[in-house]
Amino acid sequence: MRLPGRLAAAIEVLADVKQRKRPVSEALKSWGLNNRFAGAGDRAAIGNLVYDALRRRASHAFAMGSDSPRALVLGVAMRDWGETPAALDAAFAEDNHAPAALSPEEAAGATADLGGASPVVQSDFPDWLAPSLQRAFGADWVAEGQAMAGRPSLDLRANALKAAPEKVMKSLARFSPQPAAIAPFGVTMPAGPRDARTPNVTTDEGYLKGWFEVQDQGSQIVAALAGAREGDQVLDLCAGAGGKTLALAATMGNKGQIFAYDSDRSRLAPIYDRLKRNGVRNAQVRAPHPGALDDLVGKLDRVVVDAPCTGTGTWRRRPDTKWKLTPELLAQRQAEQAALLVEAARYLKSGGTLVYITCSILPEENDDQVAAFLASTPGFSSVDITSAWRQALITEIPPGLATPGGGICLTPHRTGTDGFYCHLLRKA
Repeated sequence: MRLPGRLAAAIEVLADVKQRKRPVSEALKSWGLNNRFAGAGDRAAIGNLVYDALRRRASHAFAMGSDSPRALVLGVAMRDWGETPAALDAAFAEDNHAPAALSPEEAAGATADLGGASPVVQSDFPDWLAPSLQRAFGADWVAEGQAMAGRPSLDLRANALKAAPEKVMKSLARFSPQPAAIAPFGVTMPAGPRDARTPNVTTDEGYLKGWFEVQDQGSQIVAALAGAREGDQVLDLCAGAGGKTLALAATMGNKGQIFAYDSDRSRLAPIYDRLKRNGVRNAQVRAPHPGALDDLVGKLDRVVVDAPCTGTGTWRRRPDTKWKLTPELLAQRQAEQAALLVEAARYLKSGGTLVYITCSILPEENDDQVAAFLASTPGFSSVDITSAWRQALITEIPPGLATPGGGICLTPHRTGTDGFYCHLLRKA
């Protein structure tokens, strides 16, 4: 497929998403199944167009004068991918599968100035979140939004139980990997432009042998901040597919014990194969059933709560969720987080550490939750995050990461990672 056909396909997929209100990943998969002539490169390019359109939906709609699927995709082609109106018109005229020719108004969108747009449009954030984001980031909130609207890198964590980062990079040399900027076992491959394909590293020999896992550098950092040590007794209370369980096991050198639990059996299902492939021997999976964790009450050194949240920190990877978030969903997540913090506290022994993590950048899910927990739960206090960072990551904490409430907030703008929050609480 040439560019005109790819643009037409992206418009079709976005229209499907809008009409049927289903996830972008499902719409792209459905299009691929119905158009088997499209090769891997075509599918990658169409996916890039669709995701780029959603990442900058507000600013592209302002520039193009419309938020229709056609306007957004053409906006990506001209404003992000560097195509000129003249080049598109010429290409469209020669391709039977091309969209209709550009109108004068659409052509003008290629060079439209966003200077007259509101800060919310320039940041590509939902407008109702502006007060929250201003509170979180102050004068930097627009820059934070613009960074969140970019493409994410592909990050890997070298599994210290089996391989060093150098071994992983040698195995993946054909993809030009680089050491991560902060995470000590991190390896990264920056996102490419236009129709660049994301490397399929899960077919690599190193992955199949358990040398590395796909994990955003931000996730690696907050897992390291948990401070798990050899011999510790640790509960991963919201283990999901086990990404942080694997990272904790590597940090602990397979010594001590990790109890991996999740209330959703389907989320927990992939963990068994991952533990085996990674060579993890100190993790015990606890399937959800009444009383599954009763024997752990008051006995653990650390409890990690990777809490369910709005996922605002992952908007680069899942931009469709940015525009679906509602105040009602935020309130629901806040209630779940508050209950999990109370639940987690039960399992700690005296002197134990509660590690509260979200992949959110909203203070309502982060500092506010911790402040409410501390106000209602005697005997807990915040651990100095600067000292914890220095001990876990053997570097000084970058400026601006510490939050007013005593946690840290990672973002694409500040750290080049997904958005993550982490706060450490010690039981007296």
